[in-house]
Amino acid sequence: MDDAGAAQTFLPAARAALEAFRIAPARLDFVNVSENVTFRVTDEADRDFVLRLHRPWYHTLERLKGERVWTRALAAAGVAVPEGVITHAGDDYVRVAVEPLGEQRWAGLARWIEGRVLFGVVEAEADAVANEGHFERLGGIMAALHNQAARWSPPGSFERHALDADGLMGEAPFWGPFWDHPMFSPAERALMLATRDRIHAALSRYGRDPATFSLIHADLHPGNVLIDGDHLAVIDFDDAAFGWHLYDLAVALVFYQDHAHFAGFRDACLRGYGAVRPLPDDVVRLLPMFLLIRRLVQIGWLHARPELPEWSGMQARKVSLLARAGAFEPPC
Repeated sequence: MDDAGAAQTFLPAARAALEAFRIAPARLDFVNVSENVTFRVTDEADRDFVLRLHRPWYHTLERLKGERVWTRALAAAGVAVPEGVITHAGDDYVRVAVEPLGEQRWAGLARWIEGRVLFGVVEAEADAVANEGHFERLGGIMAALHNQAARWSPPGSFERHALDADGLMGEAPFWGPFWDHPMFSPAERALMLATRDRIHAALSRYGRDPATFSLIHADLHPGNVLIDGDHLAVIDFDDAAFGWHLYDLAVALVFYQDHAHFAGFRDACLRGYGAVRPLPDDVVRLLPMFLLIRRLVQIGWLHARPELPEWSGMQARKVSLLARAGAFEPPC
């Protein structure tokens, strides 16, 4: 579905949701459709909001509420995250009909956060040292997020999924069976399965110590970070889950793993993280495994979404992935 078609399809549902939030829009602008559908809303008082219509098959209402519970706790701890808005009835979400598709979706509203997407800032910046500064700040806000999560006890009703050994590398991983992607030959598929089993065993040995495993963002790449001067904000907690802190670090870095300045970006991110939260050497040495995990997870995600266009440079990505899988030695 192209943007024009998506805007037409989802606009009535967006307007219905805003009625429940008692927002009279002066402007209602379609932003994008990826997995959820996003609109930017400007009300009559010139306040800006982001409205999301959540895909119906991904999260239950209880898990969506969990996202809001956590982001409110993060905000209270001083981490810059979206500020959720409640409906007139006091709810975090409202159910709306998308009649052209015969769907019911949960709609949520939050305050709009101004800033430039960090991914675009990094791509446009020619100075590697300046980019290292961006990654250092990214590491710092990630560590602040993990500090809050590791010290926080969610309420008893709290629900989110788990990206543990089974969630990442089990027989039915959360983001799909990456080994079944049709780009793999039978021999390559066998390598993927063997790699999955070795990583699963390593993760099981690593364990789920609260110092290294808690709630994580789980999609904290530079496309989900906004920068305004020296100020960073984290957005889009849709994938937030219980998982290893190293997974967040891997998500932030994996896109740049073949970049000429990767080592500088990685070291800056780890330096910024370590300035806010301890990052022992015996934990850092596991980062290459988590970078490989993220690469595998991305293939599973693509395999589950055949309607999406193939990523640019997919053959090169595949060659790099196979080389890393073939060379993988469990670090724990």
